[in-house]
Amino acid sequence: MRTKHAATALLIALGASLCFADSPLDLAALRESYMQPLPWLAARDKSAFQRGRTLFRQNRVAAPSTGGIAGLGPLHNRQSCLACHPNNGRGSSPRLASESMQTMLVRLSLPGSDEHGGAKPHPVYGTQLNEDGIPGVPGEGRAMLAWVELPATTLAGGEKAWLRRPLVSFTDMAYGKPGTLLYSPRVGQAVYGLGLLEAVPEESILAMAAEAKPDGVKGSVNRVWDIAAQRVAIGRFGYKASQPNLRQQVAGEMHGNLGITSPLYPDENCTPSQTACRKAPSGGQPEMSQADLEALELYLANIDAPPRRKKDDPLVRQGERAFTDLGCAVCHRPTLPTGPATRTIVTAERQIAPYSDLLLHDMGAGLSDHRPDYQATGSQWRTPPLWGIGLVPLINEHNQFLHDGRARNLQEAILWHGGEARVARQRYATAAADTRKAVLAFLGSL
Repeated sequence: MRTKHAATALLIALGASLCFADSPLDLAALRESYMQPLPWLAARDKSAFQRGRTLFRQNRVAAPSTGGIAGLGPLHNRQSCLACHPNNGRGSSPRLASESMQTMLVRLSLPGSDEHGGAKPHPVYGTQLNEDGIPGVPGEGRAMLAWVELPATTLAGGEKAWLRRPLVSFTDMAYGKPGTLLYSPRVGQAVYGLGLLEAVPEESILAMAAEAKPDGVKGSVNRVWDIAAQRVAIGRFGYKASQPNLRQQVAGEMHGNLGITSPLYPDENCTPSQTACRKAPSGGQPEMSQADLEALELYLANIDAPPRRKKDDPLVRQGERAFTDLGCAVCHRPTLPTGPATRTIVTAERQIAPYSDLLLHDMGAGLSDHRPDYQATGSQWRTPPLWGIGLVPLINEHNQFLHDGRARNLQEAILWHGGEARVARQRYATAAADTRKAVLAFLGSL
């Protein structure tokens, strides 16, 4: 019954997404919406952009090898960046407990913090479960995801919604029982618009955090460790804003997901007790050169965010007004400014429309992963940008949302909001059915 419900919701969402295409040609273009460069990309940067695109899509192999693609692992989750960010979009969670995670991973840690205040690594399994290993190196184990259905939520007018939450278990742990363990399952995030988000100045983020806000909304910055600068900085990337800039975000994901070392992460992702991992051949010191890291960074910095569609449609305009009236825009801010000193002059002093404030907000016990990361508590999450969200069913062929994919449509995602978003969530739940329909139509236009 629930599976049929989820499948029906996906078909409805696909239909809603497709209605924004006026012709087969438009539909083909929409499918490429997450992969378009910024229109002002300078001619001198286009070759580096293409080089970065190749690196993002390239399958890595274990050392020794030639052609600059060696260095996979020794422990890893996938062989390429694209594997977790299909078409530069969102990953998804397994539907059944018997299915393995394909575009999803599990962060790990112990209670406490490391020397810089970040998540404290598990002494054996580190800060991420790497399910795979190169030949001769056992993968760390498997994370199994089962779904627990919750009692129906009744909305105004009698509509019912069924929410689910994940239940994570670990099996086949190759390096012994982990004991005390904090964990957080997370799907791959979309990677477009990142350079525009990086162009938002720190003073604007700090000003938004300091503003008085209605409905008990607060918002705070995460202060994290900048490896290159060797200082504390404001975090802005990742589910908990735990990375300070795009280069460190890129290098961190290459290291954690593919086991690729770089100038920022020069050591292999092996813990002291993983002897086979430590003895495995290296693909270079480091395996990703500074030039390749810069090319990959440039590529991700110059992918444009998709433009809105059908913004003059009466239902969409009604939903946009309701989005603000319900209080959603307090955190999902429609526009943010970029600063005067940005990566390129064409991204400077603009208004971008990510529908985020880049701040941490307490989302309540229901969404807590109980795993702190720097100053972000278990129940705090960075406001996810909403631009492009209406194209997820079309481009990524699923309709899952939130950090672990528990929401099977956008309405479920809204109904999971608690904590600082509790008042806005309650307004949505008690709004008239046509108002809720309009809000969802608005989100589908983003």
